[in-house]
Amino acid sequence: MASLTCSASQLAPLLSSTRNSTEAATYLCSQFTAIANQLSDTSYAVNNTYLLFSAYLVFAMQLGFAMLCAGSVRAKNTMNIMLTNVLDAAAGGLSYYLFGYAFAFGSPSNGFIGRHFFGLNDFPYPQADYSFFLYQWAFAIAAAGITSGSIAERTQFVAYLIYSSFLTGFVYPIVSHWIWSGDGWASASKSDNNLLFGSGAIDFAGSGVVHMVGGIAGLWGALIEGPRIGRFDRSGRSVALRGHSASLVVLGSFLLWFGWYGFNPGSFLTILKSYGDRGGYYGQWSAVGRTAVTTTLAGCTAALTTLFGKRLLVGHWNVIDVCNGLLGGFAAITSGCSVVEPWAAIICGFVAAWVLIGCNKLAEKFKYDDPLEAAQLHGGCGAWGLLFTGLFATKSYVNEVYPNKPGRPYGLFMGGGGKLLAAQIIQILVISGWVTVTMGPLFYGLNKLRLLRISNEDETAGMDLTRHGGFAYIYHDEDDPSLKPSLMMRRIEPTDESTPNHQTSPTMINV
Repeated sequence: MASLTCSASQLAPLLSSTRNSTEAATYLCSQFTAIANQLSDTSYAVNNTYLLFSAYLVFAMQLGFAMLCAGSVRAKNTMNIMLTNVLDAAAGGLSYYLFGYAFAFGSPSNGFIGRHFFGLNDFPYPQADYSFFLYQWAFAIAAAGITSGSIAERTQFVAYLIYSSFLTGFVYPIVSHWIWSGDGWASASKSDNNLLFGSGAIDFAGSGVVHMVGGIAGLWGALIEGPRIGRFDRSGRSVALRGHSASLVVLGSFLLWFGWYGFNPGSFLTILKSYGDRGGYYGQWSAVGRTAVTTTLAGCTAALTTLFGKRLLVGHWNVIDVCNGLLGGFAAITSGCSVVEPWAAIICGFVAAWVLIGCNKLAEKFKYDDPLEAAQLHGGCGAWGLLFTGLFATKSYVNEVYPNKPGRPYGLFMGGGGKLLAAQIIQILVISGWVTVTMGPLFYGLNKLRLLRISNEDETAGMDLTRHGGFAYIYHDEDDPSLKPSLMMRRIEPTDESTPNHQTSPTMINV
């Protein structure tokens, strides 16, 4: 927004024919200043309201995660998985308030870790208000929610408490500092413009920062715990342990879809920003809309590709697979959603669906058990999303979203050279390494201390009954009549009673 400033010395010569010109100029300048202050206040209010609304949408994704997780596990573990989703938000809220935000955005700092604003001390400040903290907290707990899906149905409650606090308070904030802070060593918006490969790593809304962090953490947790009882038979063949409610899975997927419109477009943080000489109709508000469109197209394409791909591979239409494909497309486009054309988002979603299918095939081959396919979906598709940005980022959009750096590299396939792609590959490697050396030892230590996995007896009976005082439903898996033999045949003795329209059969089947 243009600055409305003036001084009496500037206006007085223009009013030289007016008596008391200096007083008149002073008065006019005071009015201009008042108007400028009001416009500035309005701009701050609109941008903060936009960010708060986006934070509410991202937080609503926790409900989507809860429904998706609940539907994807067996009924006997529903209360447990719902409680872990509540725990992610609650424990994550305190740990991010005390430590996480400071590690992520505590400027001024070094390129590795922030060091100010612990417990929001000296907060807010000119570069950030409370709305920004709330928005970033919602992202942090999303990463923790991803991990909980990978280790569902077999993990002790105390392990959830420990890993969730550690992930949101330390592991995730360090990565977000590297990529999103103005001081981060790999940031594309680094304040000193000393960028990695002259570009920095572009991860606009978190394909790597959120999805890869959560997915790789879940990968290590599930690997160290091992598969659920019965997931693979004695010959090593895969046995499907299906979730108990496709309805909850679909509901959760739609809630996550809705929340993604805060996740991706909301990552602009502001909306009242002009992009220069393209006219009043075009500005950051247009980029926000374009980002929502690319997000939508990637998810829709991935869903349809998964639908027909799985139909060709396994011979039937599966709504659970379609929902996972949809979310895989969203996870992939999250990195480049603001800097690619809508047509490129279709390519992103198409490839993301096959990445997910391929990762699931590998997981089955290596006997890896992830009840929600979280590591494959968020880790695999998130990594593809980072590569996709390095290939398809458009020059004009990159310069709009990341200004003040003329000649910045952009997508390889768009004529921008390979420097951005190199930065994206570096981001994939360092995120994988960082999460491995932090979360891997944590899960290994918990396992050695027997704090990670529940007993075989508790797992077989279900954690709702053994750990949480009862089942989530009056109905539970053991009451399912489809699991019990119910087809009985008995002989009906002939009687003297006649049947008017047909002869009585000597035998009948009662079900």
